[in-house]
Amino acid sequence: MIRPFFLQAGDTVGVVAPGGKVSSPDIDRAIQVIEGWGLKVQLGKHVFAENFQFAGIDEQRITDFQQMLDDTHIKAILCARGGYGTTRIIDRIDFSSFLKQPKWIVGYSDITALHCHLHSRGVQSIHAIMPLTFGKEETADSVESLRKVLFGENVDYQAREYPLNRTGESIGEIIGGNLALLASVTGTPSDIDTTSKILFIEDINEYLYNIDRMMIQLKRSGKLAHLAGLIVGHFSDVKDNQTPFGKTAYEIVAEAVQEYDYPVCYQFPIGHEPQNMAIPCGSLARLIVSNTGSFLTFDEEMSV
Repeated sequence: MIRPFFLQAGDTVGVVAPGGKVSSPDIDRAIQVIEGWGLKVQLGKHVFAENFQFAGIDEQRITDFQQMLDDTHIKAILCARGGYGTTRIIDRIDFSSFLKQPKWIVGYSDITALHCHLHSRGVQSIHAIMPLTFGKEETADSVESLRKVLFGENVDYQAREYPLNRTGESIGEIIGGNLALLASVTGTPSDIDTTSKILFIEDINEYLYNIDRMMIQLKRSGKLAHLAGLIVGHFSDVKDNQTPFGKTAYEIVAEAVQEYDYPVCYQFPIGHEPQNMAIPCGSLARLIVSNTGSFLTFDEEMSV
């Protein structure tokens, strides 16, 4: 995997909105934080555009993202928020210049489509908190984890033990993100090969039956059979039908992977909650799931 250069003080980062719309006050808080890191901020021309739920029409969002990709002075691109819209434009974006001189692309949720697209082309990216929720006391740890990854500082994470955890230890490239997006890119030019990799998943505002359907989709398409490990993050604001589905979100995941023997951990601080720690997608990671909890570390010197 190609790793973009880490940032240095004085570098310029771009902020774009490839999906849902954002307001100026939300981004103003983020600009203050990013400038506090010693960086400069350049906003996309249409970052505050609106077209119903989108940050402008498709052409506006494409123009902003393409400009940031091609501008050699921009050293990283932070997606302002998720929502929906990235998959509408991803096939109309030209990554040829970017692939010659990669830069960090940051985001989560709907931005999972971009992480998968880049992963399938051999480039690392960062699954992390986005400017929409910068500057809040409860997200300070998540924001700091992003700063560390962007500047090349070491990060490692842990979670408490959970009854459904399956103990073990594994090493592999790490990739993942929002479950709905992982399922939706299957069979597209953004599809990823999960063989021997550590997969992480999270989601929000989904019905239990649909979580089950998406896990079955990943299983039927071979995405779960040959993993090195599975990390299950937050499943927030889960909904159920009037007739109960009969399982929790975590029980649904556990059932989908019960026949495999790789380590699995739950309640990891990734997803649509204040604790959404930055994950350098495509980097080599070590996952340890023990009776006392789960531990995730990153080390480019590790060998599989």
